[in-house]
Amino acid sequence: MAAARIGDRELGPESTKQSSRLSHTARLGAAIASPVAVLTLLPLLVASIGLFLTVVGQRSLRDSNLTMASERIDEETALLARSISAALEQSDPVMDRLGSLARDHDPIKSFDRVAHSLRDLMQGRPGVSYISISFPDGTFQGAYRDEDGTIRFQDSRVTAQGTVVKRYTLIGHERIAPYFEEHTSYDPRTREFYKLAVSSGQRVWTKPYPFFKTHYTGITRAEVVHEPNSADIHAVITVDFDVTALSAVLSRTSMGGAATLLYTHDGTVLAYPSGEGRINDLPLRQDRALLFSDLDDPLLNAFFKDEKARARPPASVLASASVESPLVELDVNGEKQLVAEKPIIVGNDLGWSVATIMPEARILSALHQHQQKSTWAAALATLLATGMAWLFARHILRTRREAAVARAEAREAVARAQELGSYRLVEMLGKGGMGEVWRAEHRLLVRQAAIKLISMGEDAGLDASEIQERFRREAQSLATLRSRNTIELFDYGVTAEGTCFYVMELLDGMDLESLVANFGPQPAARVIDFLIQACNSLAEAHDAGLVHRDIKPANLYVCRIADEVDVIKVLDFGLVRAAVHQTSERPPAHSGARTGGHEAKSGVHLGARGAVEETEQEMAARLAAGTDTDSGVGAERLTQVGQAMGTPAYMAPEQALGYELDGRADLYALGCIGFFLLSGRLLFERNGSLPMMMAHITDPPPEFKNRIANYLPAELTTVLMHCLAKKPHDRPSDARAFAAALKAIPIPPAQDWSEAQAQAWWAARKPRTAPATHIDPTQATELAQRGVA
Repeated sequence: MAAARIGDRELGPESTKQSSRLSHTARLGAAIASPVAVLTLLPLLVASIGLFLTVVGQRSLRDSNLTMASERIDEETALLARSISAALEQSDPVMDRLGSLARDHDPIKSFDRVAHSLRDLMQGRPGVSYISISFPDGTFQGAYRDEDGTIRFQDSRVTAQGTVVKRYTLIGHERIAPYFEEHTSYDPRTREFYKLAVSSGQRVWTKPYPFFKTHYTGITRAEVVHEPNSADIHAVITVDFDVTALSAVLSRTSMGGAATLLYTHDGTVLAYPSGEGRINDLPLRQDRALLFSDLDDPLLNAFFKDEKARARPPASVLASASVESPLVELDVNGEKQLVAEKPIIVGNDLGWSVATIMPEARILSALHQHQQKSTWAAALATLLATGMAWLFARHILRTRREAAVARAEAREAVARAQELGSYRLVEMLGKGGMGEVWRAEHRLLVRQAAIKLISMGEDAGLDASEIQERFRREAQSLATLRSRNTIELFDYGVTAEGTCFYVMELLDGMDLESLVANFGPQPAARVIDFLIQACNSLAEAHDAGLVHRDIKPANLYVCRIADEVDVIKVLDFGLVRAAVHQTSERPPAHSGARTGGHEAKSGVHLGARGAVEETEQEMAARLAAGTDTDSGVGAERLTQVGQAMGTPAYMAPEQALGYELDGRADLYALGCIGFFLLSGRLLFERNGSLPMMMAHITDPPPEFKNRIANYLPAELTTVLMHCLAKKPHDRPSDARAFAAALKAIPIPPAQDWSEAQAQAWWAARKPRTAPATHIDPTQATELAQRGVA
């Protein structure tokens, strides 16, 4: 970026330094500190904390419930394991009494006596399904619990024709009667329990196997009974436990919805109440025990698959009362199950275990209802907290903006107080929409001056280089003006930040708008003098090809210079706005005007015809309709023509329509100013920009004598009405002609405004804040019908 300059002089080396790029951390910090981020992140942070606390609370509550449920499942499983162990431990006292009974019994004796004894042994023995005495000749006698729960008896004897099996039932309490007879191939001597008892010579447990008749998987406690004082075998006694009997024990669990399982770790199913229907539907099998794979149960499949993957602690550890077995999580078709296992210990480890399998959803069903209520409550609280956080964030931003504005103004004041080239900024005189005006002092000459800093932000649509080039050309044009009634330009430049500025003479006085506002309508002679001086400035500017386009009371400054008073200075020749030159090019399609400091877009499309070629009605109709009468396209240039920029209260009809202008548009504005200075009122008093522009296009000027109470020469009315003609060619040909007509107006001595009167007026009413009133026109007193060029 080039160094900022005043004319051909650099502002200083500091202004030429390029801003270093922000680091990633700084950019991130700036992004977080932005208003959008504050309004978003603070509520989001509060909402996140609320959500986090809600989730943590729900998680803690869930974990607490699961812990309690786990403890209950573990306790229930331990209770079932003890129940199964207790049922199996019944075998020892039964075996003791059964051994005594077998020694005193001979198969050739009556079965009735031994049947009653067997029945007594089975009574009150949960889980015991069969009690038997097997003799070496193949005779098998025993009591069993039938499918209907009735205790019945069996007497099997091996003959040459096969085994004759007779079954009996109890009649009353003493007598047994035949119930059923059949011929089978059953021989107890070939069964596993008989062989195991004989080979071991002691009381043993068999491995799980299918019983001969029911094919239910069960286990047998067997023992050999020898002949008195002999090693010969007298009988083999057994106590059987099958899956049906053990299922009854497992079904006693108090946990609804839980599945219980008695199994061995090689996959043999000993008892499974939940699968009783599946077990009953299986075909009879004699070759092996019931395996989990026979049932094709998803729960068993998942359980035993996980069982193989897990390392099973030693039975001595699991059996310890002080050790709580950890619960295992099991996934069954996407549903989580909690599993507790306990070993069955009967004297020694049988390799059996009991498991309780509980769906987690069932455990948490009551918790889910509570969670819904607590979640709604937490959501409401979080929403309220988020809303309060958003309001707090807004308060922070508002406070921060106020602090930032204060800091910016302080920094701005310090920065402006620094030297600007050859000038030292002393104090700010005013601040407007386009920039600031400062009182300055030349460092060497100690001459007072006004420095106007003009912001480039107002010219949207033009890039900085184009604006600066236009500013340079227009400043050079204005610098060539030597009229005593044109504000004198001392210097110009562009700062490193792209702000245009120029140095001009510092005036002591007030603009004509403030003059009328503070002191009312002015005498005719004084108004004539003001208008003549304004014509002197405009004549030179028009000769240089510059059309002011925004002549209004706020841009005519009455001041005193040394001993002279009532000196008019024409301000603001549009150094940033485009000056209009004579051209036949078509203007842009859209024009804009600003009223009361706000831009008003009329939407007028301009044709190639001049305003003189249209009637007033055609002008008004096209302004209202926004139609285009031609399709010509103008060439690109720095100065854009045809834009309806100006102040509607003082705007010539052709300017309101957006036509190309010449100096006669400024003369029309001087006519409006003359009426304003004489009456203290606007020529057309309308509400809004478009109605005001329409009035200038179509409405005749009001009768001056009805609006002006002070002395008014008829010749002055004629001259002003001449300037207010709707068509440019009906007005004075130029500013000099207008000034000549004004000078020719005779003024009676009694109505004259002499030098002495002017000096007396300034002595009595000199402005208290004269220097501070010389500011950008946009900072002048706001009137209802006023706009800014």
